[in-house]
Amino acid sequence: MEVLNLFTMLGTIHGLLVVSAILSLANGSGHSTKPNIVIILIDDMGMNDVSFHGSNQILTPNIDALAYNGILLNKHYVPNLCTPSRATLLTGKYPIHTGMQHFVIITDEPWSLPQRERLMPELFREAGYSTHLVGKWHLGFWRKDLTPTMRGFDHHFGYYNGYIDYYDHEVRMLDRNYSAGLDFRRDLEPCPEANGTYATEAFTSEAKRIIEQHDKSKPLFMVLSHLAVHTGNEDNPMQAPEEEVAKFPHIKDPKRRTYAGMISSLDKSVAQTIGALKDNGMLNNSIILLYSDNGAPTVGIHSNAGSNFPYRGQKESPWEGGIRSAGALWSPLLKEQGYVSNQAIHAIDWLPTLAGAAGVSLPQDLQLDGINLWPSLSGNEEPKPRTMIHVLDDVFGYSSYMRDSLKYVNGSSFNGQYDQWLGELESNEDDPLSEKYGQHVLASEVQRILGNRGLTEDRIRQMRSEATQECPLVEGQDPQDPKFICDPLKAHCFFDLAKDPCERFNLATLYPRQLQELADEVEQIRRTAIPSARVPISDSRADPAYHNGNWEWWNNTETGSSAGTCSLHLLTMILSIIGLVYRYCFE
Repeated sequence: MEVLNLFTMLGTIHGLLVVSAILSLANGSGHSTKPNIVIILIDDMGMNDVSFHGSNQILTPNIDALAYNGILLNKHYVPNLCTPSRATLLTGKYPIHTGMQHFVIITDEPWSLPQRERLMPELFREAGYSTHLVGKWHLGFWRKDLTPTMRGFDHHFGYYNGYIDYYDHEVRMLDRNYSAGLDFRRDLEPCPEANGTYATEAFTSEAKRIIEQHDKSKPLFMVLSHLAVHTGNEDNPMQAPEEEVAKFPHIKDPKRRTYAGMISSLDKSVAQTIGALKDNGMLNNSIILLYSDNGAPTVGIHSNAGSNFPYRGQKESPWEGGIRSAGALWSPLLKEQGYVSNQAIHAIDWLPTLAGAAGVSLPQDLQLDGINLWPSLSGNEEPKPRTMIHVLDDVFGYSSYMRDSLKYVNGSSFNGQYDQWLGELESNEDDPLSEKYGQHVLASEVQRILGNRGLTEDRIRQMRSEATQECPLVEGQDPQDPKFICDPLKAHCFFDLAKDPCERFNLATLYPRQLQELADEVEQIRRTAIPSARVPISDSRADPAYHNGNWEWWNNTETGSSAGTCSLHLLTMILSIIGLVYRYCFE
């Protein structure tokens, strides 16, 4: 018996030595064992603006190839506005739990994502990652200690505000008596040398540079946060390279045609970024997530002519068109690939999901709202039931909530201006290349980079069909029947998205008990909300004229002692009250 135990022990030691030798060889190769993570965040792109959802007007072969080879995220949800959406990605929490609800950060407003929140780049850096942000921040910069390289990113190349000019990278606040200012930085220093380079190309070049110079002994975490396809300044909102716009003569509306050029430039960027990972031997140990931060603003503020059709509504509304986002996830680490996922997933889930995929342990006290869906997505498991609070806005007075397939809406934004089905495309404006769509995707640069993974025209056709939304009619029911009409400014509504994904049949009058249950659930969630972090004043100290023509932090007081913090909070409160009184009395 003792001899047997001795042999067993020797066998165990031998096994451990073998494993140790393998790990030594792996480490000797200079490659990290943790996966590289690249998040490609698109700004204000509609569900109907990528061709994998069925549109033939603007083809996106590279983005589509990424989705068809990975997981096409068919039920991907996001907050309906830029700042809340970005805060949600980086914290894994709903905006109502971080104080980032209701508003975007206006250029001269002194508020930010609160410092008490621990962000995804901080957590991944602690796990050994090299962390980079390329592009848009939009989470506050009024103090230096609130900017990206002070919040967990080793490196930032991009801008602080909600948008910039695509070529000169300035922000011009036309409703203020401010100077125009450059909002473009390499880390903490202004970067005027990028002037004249189209923003999408500038960010792509930087992403490629980061990948090419990356120390492969550490894993890479990069958020490539594009300006595209958000509008630029109000005096010149729609900008794209002429050669890209020229690809779309079949689109008659000049605004939509320019938008198509912006999309096309973005599609090229996706191919170049993935190509850089391949060329530098990093692709086979990478996770790539791509999605739009919210629905497109078809009309109204910062309208870019994007389309969320046939979904109802748009950006900054409670409807599916504002909160449902085109998305794709690709990685060779996924057990199942090449399928359409109908798992309801929200931006709150990406922090725990990517941490789970990377083996990054998260602190127990984070109090995340999201869950780790990596096992479910990787294994193509049956979709898990979910409850989601999409919007809970007590300032503008509307809410949007989902329990499984039941969707509750109460109130709306902008007096209901966005409550319709917007952005329906012209039927005679298909891209001529769409006649051979499958071949076009298979001939794309991303497909070439990823290699032959069994994707065929038949598989493309099947996946595209699954991801193309129809608005089914219910037999014997007319959406124009008064009992099905929803006017959320007058009464609560609810829908069954499993049968009515386009939100045309309001069930409130037919099932009042279920309506009340949903309303009660929203009230329970409302009790968990914290006050907004917004300071609703315009601080003229932000004027670039005071900062050598740059947009940068204008309050040099960093959080330090508790006394200093309390004084700063008191000053903020006084300024907030003055601002509110001014607006009430004089605006």
